[in-house]
Amino acid sequence: MKRAKDYIIFSLDVSSAEEARHYIGILSEHVGMFKVGLELFIRSGPEVIKMIKDMSQAGIFLDLKLHDIPATVRRAMASIAELGVNLTTVHCGETREMLKAAVIGSSGEVGVLGVTLLTSISSYDIQKAGFENQYSADISKLVLKRAEMAKDEGCTGVVCSGLEVKMIKNAFGKEFLAVTPGIRPAWTLAEKDDQKRVTTPASAIKNGSDYLVIGRPIRDAKDPVQAAVMTAEEIESA
Repeated sequence: MKRAKDYIIFSLDVSSAEEARHYIGILSEHVGMFKVGLELFIRSGPEVIKMIKDMSQAGIFLDLKLHDIPATVRRAMASIAELGVNLTTVHCGETREMLKAAVIGSSGEVGVLGVTLLTSISSYDIQKAGFENQYSADISKLVLKRAEMAKDEGCTGVVCSGLEVKMIKNAFGKEFLAVTPGIRPAWTLAEKDDQKRVTTPASAIKNGSDYLVIGRPIRDAKDPVQAAVMTAEEIESA
């Protein structure tokens, strides 16, 4: 049975393996997965993946957000599959071929998630980027369209904000994973940062999120362990 802590993917958004080691050490019993993003992977590479495996029983989410020509994405995904991580990401972007290439490259060894739209992006940003008015007027339409692309090409699920989870689950079923960043526990909502489309853990879980990506609210807390425990309690309440 999935426990409340298993919903939490803690973002190792730190600049060194030493910092990562610290958070793995104190949080491995309190989260379900660790997320390794671009900054840490560029600095530490596959060694940080090995470190997580050596120090923890938690899963690993390698969040590199691949976005390139299909042939390059396929080869990159094949290399990721060899690392033994649980989940990884590719931008839904402009073409289904890139998503198809990512799934082929994964060989079923790693769950491929399509990134629908970054949670730092607003409707205003979509308008200024030149998208059709229907998408800037209702950003969820763009998220749903990209989720459909990911589903059709065999992705395990998508990364989307908690605002779109219910819509995606209704459209594509419970088995299609929804991984939700932009999570802000209730006690942090007064704090401002670069995330625009945010939700609380309880709200995201109620809407159907399978995993919650949480970084700053835990990492920057005076007591990260207590912050993780409080987050799990908020999830449990949902």
